[in-house]
Amino acid sequence: MEDQIRNILKEHGRLASDAATLADNADLYQAGMTSHSSVNVMLALEAEFDVEFPDRMLKRAVFGSVASIRAAIEELTAA
Repeated sequence: MEDQIRNILKEHGRLASDAATLADNADLYQAGMTSHSSVNVMLALEAEFDVEFPDRMLKRAVFGSVASIRAAIEELTAA
C-alpha cells in the first residue's frame, strides 16, 4: 500500500522532493504539494484503492503525510 501511495504522490503531488525518499511523517505540503495537487492526489487514491473519501476526511491533515494517507486508506478499506 505504501508503494502505491508514494507512486501516486510522485505522479500527482508535484513534490519538490522524491516521494520515495520522504519519511512517513514528513509534511507533504512543506515538500511542495499544493491544495490543488492534493485534490489530484485524493482522486488518484480513490481510483487506486476503490474508495471514496467522506466529507469528514476532506481536510489538510488527512493528506499531510504518507502515514496519515495510509491511515485513512486503511480505515476506508477495513472490512
